[in-house]
Amino acid sequence: MNTFKTFTALLAGLLLVSGSALAQAPTTYPTKQVNLMVPYPAGGPSDSIARIFTLPLSKELGQQVIVENLGGVSGALAAQKVLAAPADGYYLFQGSPNEVILAALANAAVKVKAENFRLVHPVADAVMVFVARKDLPVNNVDELIALARKSADKPLTYGSVGIGSLYHLILEDVQQRTGTTLTHAPYKGNAPLLQDLGGGQVDFAVLVYSAGMGALADQGRLKVIGQLGAQRSELLKNVPSVSEGQELKNFSYKIWSGLMVPSNTPENVVQRLHKAIGATLHDPSVRSQLAAQTQLTSPPMSLPESAKFFEAETVRYRAIAKSINLQPQ
Repeated sequence: MNTFKTFTALLAGLLLVSGSALAQAPTTYPTKQVNLMVPYPAGGPSDSIARIFTLPLSKELGQQVIVENLGGVSGALAAQKVLAAPADGYYLFQGSPNEVILAALANAAVKVKAENFRLVHPVADAVMVFVARKDLPVNNVDELIALARKSADKPLTYGSVGIGSLYHLILEDVQQRTGTTLTHAPYKGNAPLLQDLGGGQVDFAVLVYSAGMGALADQGRLKVIGQLGAQRSELLKNVPSVSEGQELKNFSYKIWSGLMVPSNTPENVVQRLHKAIGATLHDPSVRSQLAAQTQLTSPPMSLPESAKFFEAETVRYRAIAKSINLQPQ
């Protein structure tokens, strides 16, 4: 009898310990579909990048990854939807500096901050270029700055996709570095800005290089006079980097997009995502499809490196916004 009681007590204890261990053990992630939120409508550049990653990322995670599109309020609607969902890794956000850093600096309606998100890994880097109207009498960025200095009484005009956009802040930085004065002409998108550049209504702009822009340049309707990376991009080897000139030494910008999660997402989930995303970046089909979109695959980064990169980008753009006294409207 005592032996039976002892056995029963031991069995009960083992079951209790086993049940407790199962309760504390993390659920294997993922166990269901993962949504990749794109903060713009279907068919645009961001959407195209996201769809390049869905199949290889699904393969790496062992669960289907689907794209969800939600545009509006400078990307804040989509960001807010991701932040409102459980922080469990089943809603990823495809973000760039425009949505997660700059939107809140220019738009009072945007309450999303960079600190709300954790960058798991950058995935794609776009080539940014100086592009000028066809008859502007300059052929490189040094000549553009020299012309800007001569034109102080009637400043050159530059276009951007809006006040507080990345392109706006870059050209404010150019003015501060070179002591020039330019007139800002904000547009509602790339397409109308390129159209006006082609028509000569605005002098120049900084924009992401695209196949459409390349076609306009080949037709002689505008000029691509410099790129903003530290070195020439392998996608645009015939256009000099601004750092090769004299006026903008050590001047380097790139626009990146990355996959993010809410900052309070469990560490084991973030690590699983980081490993899967890193693997997709080595996929030759991903690299070739990004190149077809005039995008480069982001270099590999550890999780600490991703965090350091994201923090540095946030500090950089907030400092420029403060220096020009940019106020949310």
